[in-house]
Amino acid sequence: MTLEIRAATVADLPAVLQLYQQSGLDSDASLPLAAAEQWLQQLEQYPSYTLWVAVLAEKVAGTFTLLIMDNLIHQGSPSGVVEAVAVDPQWQGQGIGKQMIQFAIAQCRTAGCYKLALSTNLKRDRAHAFYQSLGFKKHGYSFLVEL
Repeated sequence: MTLEIRAATVADLPAVLQLYQQSGLDSDASLPLAAAEQWLQQLEQYPSYTLWVAVLAEKVAGTFTLLIMDNLIHQGSPSGVVEAVAVDPQWQGQGIGKQMIQFAIAQCRTAGCYKLALSTNLKRDRAHAFYQSLGFKKHGYSFLVEL
């Protein structure tokens, strides 16, 4: 079967929200469907911020968001940020996550990005190994303020 990676539509949102629930990816904080639909409309106002879905056999098997943002530093080169990567547990280990991240890297290269960054919870050892297997390196520190 061929994997298709495309921008998500409103019709994809129930499957995306279900992926977040199944993966445990911030499942307590997921938006209800109506709010997710509003979020997607707002997202479409950003110039280079996209919710992507990986579709296999007409079913959403994975998802991630990619923001490509302009920078004032690094000689104006843009950078990319991947967030909310999730693959349906029944499809994990089949290369879907790898194809999604390779797609994100290709999008960033095409846009002339100088880097693609992501963050992951310190407890997610399998995710760390996965990202490192794709060429990501630990870099610096990640800080946050709970608001």
